[in-house]
Amino acid sequence: MSEPIRPSTVLPAIRTPFTLTTEDGQTLVGEISAPIDNPTTALLCLHPNPTGGGMMDSHIYKKAANRLPSMAGVTIIRFNTRGTSSEAGTSTGEYDGGVKEKFDVQAAINYCFETLKVQELWIVGWSFGTELAICHARDPRIKGLILLSPPLMKVEESDLQFWANDGRPITALIPEHDDYLKPEEARERFAIIPQLKLIAVDNAKHLWVGEPMVHRVLSEIVGVIAPTRLPLPTEI
Repeated sequence: MSEPIRPSTVLPAIRTPFTLTTEDGQTLVGEISAPIDNPTTALLCLHPNPTGGGMMDSHIYKKAANRLPSMAGVTIIRFNTRGTSSEAGTSTGEYDGGVKEKFDVQAAINYCFETLKVQELWIVGWSFGTELAICHARDPRIKGLILLSPPLMKVEESDLQFWANDGRPITALIPEHDDYLKPEEARERFAIIPQLKLIAVDNAKHLWVGEPMVHRVLSEIVGVIAPTRLPLPTEI
């Protein structure tokens, strides 16, 4: 007899803790959640601002790790940026407002390709993590970006111009009731990037709280990176 997917649902996966070292000598902690069979692609998660409680276990990412390896064959790679803590542990160093975090992002990308030997890697950023993605996840091996609730507070026009010139796909999910960047303003700011797909999500807020919003976000992500695995189930 089936039962609905709940916030606490954890589906089968191969879950492995890891640490990595950045170019400037910090040690970051993280976890890989890999599918047991039928793999599709890999997703590196850049979390919200740790000054507001953001970490690798921020709920969308935790639920992605709990569900998407089984539901969509996606390997989920999560880690704590410098000075950030979660149940997995605390990464060394101190929060630097997105500046020295460039070393964290590149170290994680290198780890995915050089240690995990992933064949394809997408980046998803949420809030502060979108700024890390736009500004620092420019490695040519990356397939594309997915942006959840981008505030664009620390993003310069030159950063957006880079992606406009680059041409790789970007999808941005903009909550109707976002605290920082609502859909109308987002359309204006992102207009410089012709290939960006902007999805305005009605009734959503910055933190995507509630199971219907979690399902929507995870479905949009899978629709970009593993579309043949849609629709995602709502029951198990």
